[in-house]
Amino acid sequence: MTEMVNKSRLLWACRRGMLELDVLFMPFVKEAFDDLSRTDQFTFQRLLTCEDPELFAWFMGHKVCPDAELAKIIDVILKRVKV
Repeated sequence: MTEMVNKSRLLWACRRGMLELDVLFMPFVKEAFDDLSRTDQFTFQRLLTCEDPELFAWFMGHKVCPDAELAKIIDVILKRVKV
């Protein structure tokens, strides 16, 4: 967890197969990622390794994310969008 975050790679990973996820992730990385703790930054990176259908279900509230750390980041992103 001591490695530096490569923002270019992170932004590339935010490009998903679903527009609904792109509009959540891209602005979040550009505007809020740097304000996260290092732990939350790496949790966000882990979130990006999940499959699009899972992510879509979690963000749209169709399913609850079973991983507490990922669920926390999902909540942070959703609260930011609602502001």
